Amino acid sequence: MNKQTIKILLIVVISGLLIYGGYWIYDMFQFAKGVKEDTPKFVENLLKSEIQNGDIIFQTSTSGQSKAIQIATGSKYSHMGIIYKQGNDFFVYEAVQPVKQTPINEWINRGENAHFVVKRIKNSEKLLTPETLTKMKQIGEKYAGKDYDLYFEWSDSRIYCSELVWKIYKKAVGLEIGELEKLGDFNITDKAVKQKLIERYGDNIPKEELVISPASMFNSNNLITVFRN
Repeated sequence: MNKQTIKILLIVVISGLLIYGGYWIYDMFQFAKGVKEDTPKFVENLLKSEIQNGDIIFQTSTSGQSKAIQIATGSKYSHMGIIYKQGNDFFVYEAVQPVKQTPINEWINRGENAHFVVKRIKNSEKLLTPETLTKMKQIGEKYAGKDYDLYFEWSDSRIYCSELVWKIYKKAVGLEIGELEKLGDFNITDKAVKQKLIERYGDNIPKEELVISPASMFNSNNLITVFRN
């Protein structure tokens, strides 16, 4: 076998390996993509038998401020919303930018590792009547489209995630989920937390500002856990 023939054979073999490798990588990418897309669908199908209108869902956000919130509050959960059912579909009413409802699949997939926990108020069968749920939605609609509150002010001009859920339940059900705290009560001396606070407030950090955190609501005795993945 001469050198030219050997060279041609090597080119053919290498080309074949490259093509095969390319197909293998593509197949693995599609498989991984399919798993990512199918997991929330599987979870939603499972959730349909577990959740109900008015349940509260928690996750670890992947936003730029999530880590600071986790450190400041001592909890992994940094975002939350209220679950509502419309027809056969579930949505999460949440304070992002702006306040809106998000399909639950999209909401779950947006969180870190698609992990979440669903909680429910105690005595929900008595407290969450159809009339009360309607009232919750009506109150929530008043916040629709409002800007996300990066400054965590206790006002209705802008609103953050846990504040939205807390106020809806307070106004519609008369229930306070979690304890209000002052901004200065949190771990604001950590470097990452302090950096975020300085970015927003400069040197005038409002330590007396009332705040309701996802952690406080997550740990509330008024809630029971109904689902976690």
